[in-house]
Amino acid sequence: MSINDLVTRAHHRLTKQKMDARVRRTRDRLGDALVELMQEKPFDAIKVQDVLDRAGVGRSTFYVHYRDKDDLLMSDADEFFELISTALSVQGDKSDRVAPVQEFFEHVGEMSWFLTALTKSGKLYENLELARGHFARGIERRLAELPRGKEIPASDRPAVAFAHAGALLSLLTWWIDRGMRESPEQMDQLYHRLVWIGATGTQPEGL
Repeated sequence: MSINDLVTRAHHRLTKQKMDARVRRTRDRLGDALVELMQEKPFDAIKVQDVLDRAGVGRSTFYVHYRDKDDLLMSDADEFFELISTALSVQGDKSDRVAPVQEFFEHVGEMSWFLTALTKSGKLYENLELARGHFARGIERRLAELPRGKEIPASDRPAVAFAHAGALLSLLTWWIDRGMRESPEQMDQLYHRLVWIGATGTQPEGL
């Protein structure tokens, strides 16, 4: 399943009660406009008015939802990481995977320019910290759901999940630094071998 399918399905479930369709469309337009502009110019050179002009949204509407362009960027990132980190649980995935690593890496591979933009803007570290928090919670949830995960004492799961969330982002950095030589599927398999061998001393089924 593609990252778009994965996130879209989870998105519909997670946001249905959170906001009405009109608000959702407005927020999507603003987020899309900022991403488009980040492909054209440095983040620091983007003004809120540039975003408003691109999105066709009024200034007063923007400030109902966001404080500034930084808040818009981080809010979008927060929502994305919430969706991707919980997608397996939301979908009721039956595999032993604790995180959708393949789909996440595919997305990063397609959006490598965005990482460059985040780095130049000084926002990469904030995004990685945000991602680690979401993935830690998502992994802990999966460990509580999976039969093999329940072999880990409940009191240990938060620490185990936090460690594996950090490992996931470290593996992502390693993969990017090597030029993304391995396929996202291979990275998913590698990651989950590390997870289950470290957690239970056995490899995940099918990997």
